[in-house]
Amino acid sequence: MAILSDFRYPGGTSASIAAEVHAQAEAALSTVLVHVPSPHQPKTLPFSPRISDLLRDGVATLARDDEPVECKLLLVRQPRIFTEDLSVVPRVRAERTVMVINQPPGDAGNPYRYYDFAAVRDRVHRYFGPRVEWAPISSQVRDQVRQVEPDARLAAADWHEIIDVAHWWRDRDGFVGDVPVIGRHGRGDPVKWPLDPDEILQAYPAEGCRVRVLGGGDIAVRRIGHRPDNWDVVPFGAESPEEFLRTIDFFVYFHDPDLVEAFGRTILEAMASGVPVIIGEHFRPTFADAALYGTPADVPGLVRSLYADPARYRAVASRAREFAERRYGHQSHLARLAGFGIRPRIAPVFEDPRPSLGHPPTRRVLMVSDNGAGMGHLSRLMAIARRLPADHTAVIATQSYAASVAHGEGFLTEYIPSRKVLQAAQPRWTALLRDRLTHLIDLHEPAVVAVDCLPHPGIVEAVRDHPGIVWVWVRRAMWQRGVGGDWITEGKVFDHVLEPGEFAAVVDEGPTVADRANAVQVEPITFLDESELLPRAEARAALELDDRPAVLLQLGAGNINDISSPVARICRHLTDRGFQLVLAESTIATTPMPRVAGAKVVKLYPVSRYLRAFDLTVSAAGYNSFHEQIGFAIPTVFLPNASTRLDDQIGRARFAAATGVALTVEDPSTGELEEVLDQAARPEVRAGLAHRCQELAFENGGGAAAAWLSGLRARRHGS
Repeated sequence: MAILSDFRYPGGTSASIAAEVHAQAEAALSTVLVHVPSPHQPKTLPFSPRISDLLRDGVATLARDDEPVECKLLLVRQPRIFTEDLSVVPRVRAERTVMVINQPPGDAGNPYRYYDFAAVRDRVHRYFGPRVEWAPISSQVRDQVRQVEPDARLAAADWHEIIDVAHWWRDRDGFVGDVPVIGRHGRGDPVKWPLDPDEILQAYPAEGCRVRVLGGGDIAVRRIGHRPDNWDVVPFGAESPEEFLRTIDFFVYFHDPDLVEAFGRTILEAMASGVPVIIGEHFRPTFADAALYGTPADVPGLVRSLYADPARYRAVASRAREFAERRYGHQSHLARLAGFGIRPRIAPVFEDPRPSLGHPPTRRVLMVSDNGAGMGHLSRLMAIARRLPADHTAVIATQSYAASVAHGEGFLTEYIPSRKVLQAAQPRWTALLRDRLTHLIDLHEPAVVAVDCLPHPGIVEAVRDHPGIVWVWVRRAMWQRGVGGDWITEGKVFDHVLEPGEFAAVVDEGPTVADRANAVQVEPITFLDESELLPRAEARAALELDDRPAVLLQLGAGNINDISSPVARICRHLTDRGFQLVLAESTIATTPMPRVAGAKVVKLYPVSRYLRAFDLTVSAAGYNSFHEQIGFAIPTVFLPNASTRLDDQIGRARFAAATGVALTVEDPSTGELEEVLDQAARPEVRAGLAHRCQELAFENGGGAAAAWLSGLRARRHGS
């Protein structure tokens, strides 16, 4: 792939490019840099040191002016390059081109201050073709573009920043000194500071703490008229941001009220370094609950309270690190590249390729799932894997046809053909599964193996053959009564049992209940957090929905043959009541969903990312969809699948109806189906269901499961 930009920018643009190039290099993806001078940069300005390091270390190559470049994907960064006609148009031919809008056209005072969006777009299309995809770097930039060009065709998802948390993170033994140290870093630009001198001194007080500023401190000093005695003003570039962040306890960032900050990379760097950040409320769409929000006047109080409570301070720092890794880690970048058909040539291990920094080796967790009836086992493992600490990486080994989905999400994925695929007799299958797991253990040397499937004989033999490894059975609850007791006995071979939480646990009558005291329990696990769902407008635009209310039919792979016959009735009934219909086809379904006139069939993963597009779902009551729709407060009619022997969907759906979080139809062949759909078609009923879901909300247990798994090696091996 290729990245086109002006590589002399000293701040976030070059930092963002370097981060993406390193992530690509780790996955053995080659990157060509195409330099195009910006008319706004001095001609004598050299390349950013970050870019020079990439070229010197051979992590990327620089395109020559006299040679054409061909690539699958061209990323263009910094729209201001195109505020004037280029003197030389780069010779790049790409299958797809994305213009990353990493700077808004203007600010609150002047929406056109930096560039004319329409003029830039016309030039970019003239140079690279009309099919260029325009991707804002954040919701703030998206809003600014919409302000000047309401009809601009923008990508459904933002091209967000990424960061290598393992490179930035350092464990802290305590605070830097005997008083709090507040700091910030960034390039020197007047708009990066509050206009009001009093606000500057509120955010960066002249007493009761120390203040360290890397870059731009002289601007603040001029505004307040003097340099306070407790301020340490360091010129930009005199210290690396990584080293600077280790000298402060709190990162505080406030700026000119007219500035529209495109993203806030320095904030992300502080989070990844383990420094709590205090910022303005307008950053919440980008950093969710990982930051502390307030005004400059709130800073002294927030600093005092956290400094007086080290446990809370550590909790805030840990939450920010987990958020940075999950939302903006390297895996997120490789996953979006997979959407362009660009996949790792080798498995990414997400280790920094620069050994001189002395990072600890990455610890691997091998995660094993069977084929199952759908993607439930695999999705749960990926939900945990994507939340592992930065110094851990997951290897997904699955018998599911959807192995390509895990690969597309950026995971190193190993496919194990199932017994059904091989049409193998039980003894041969047992030996093959044992030998395959042995090979994967020898190859990847995991500290922990987590198994989200039944303990088949081949797995049990592999456990016994490798006593030095920690083996964990990820065992979902809510089995049907009287079924599967023998599996509980076989599962005693595992060192630990991890039980994903179950909203309907109080009505669980299956055999796992008696063994629950031996399991580590977490909250229900979902692949996404609520903050990762697309906003309603973006989700509906991505699905090309119109203004009518929309319903999602998500009947699950196990229900394809069992209850597909009522699909036409559901569609016809809801269409007559003004709904537009979307049918979610299982990623691994071998029997396609029935095509119904007027219904859109989509094959998406994860479907949950688009749930806010819908006013109603009609769904099976499998573990994943059940907890996603309740957890994200989506009005739902459950049609439980009774044929799944180890999954009590009927009990789950009955409990949902009894607690008022959903409606349920147990027998869709009867007239009850239309009666319940009529209820669900009423806006006040749907509003009541959503409200009840919000009242009974639960946390996502994926993070807790990942934290517990990552600590197992230390408890067993003492390292």
